[in-house]
Amino acid sequence: MSRLLIPALILALFATGVSAQDGRYVPGPPGPGPSAGPDDNTHYGWADVLRVDPVYGVARIETPRQECYDQPVVRRESSGNSTAGTILGAVVGGVLGNTVGKGDGRKAATVVGAVAGGAVGNGIARNGDRTYESTETRCRDVSSVSEQRRIAGYDVEYRYRGEVYVSRLNYDPGERLRVRVSVAPAD
Repeated sequence: MSRLLIPALILALFATGVSAQDGRYVPGPPGPGPSAGPDDNTHYGWADVLRVDPVYGVARIETPRQECYDQPVVRRESSGNSTAGTILGAVVGGVLGNTVGKGDGRKAATVVGAVAGGAVGNGIARNGDRTYESTETRCRDVSSVSEQRRIAGYDVEYRYRGEVYVSRLNYDPGERLRVRVSVAPAD
């Protein structure tokens, strides 16, 4: 009896191994689950990956940054109050103009002397100002654009039940790829 038991065990193990390699998925009850197709004519299996080729794309990256530079500027340092110089000059000019002439000429000379004295007083007050050059740091926002080559997906060549297929995937599947097989009658 043991002579028949050993070949039967070997046959049972072999049949189980073939069934496991087929990788057929036995769907559950009909319905909208991930394991069953529309008419239960869908099953899942495993395909051997033959080749994986990365597909590259170019990504543009905009990087904001600040760009700073030194700009020469002229500065004026005031030594006094030019308004006070203008007023003092106008008063002195008006007094001097008032000493010239008689009548309406005296009034005109007073006005002309005040205007001229104000201008001279302003000029004298400004001559005491000191000017010098220096630099000022100024900054502005700019953007630099760079292009980088990145993997956009993978062209995958795989074999399922002797047939070779090619698909573009967004990941590298490795050595094996799970496939969904749907069977429908040809019209």
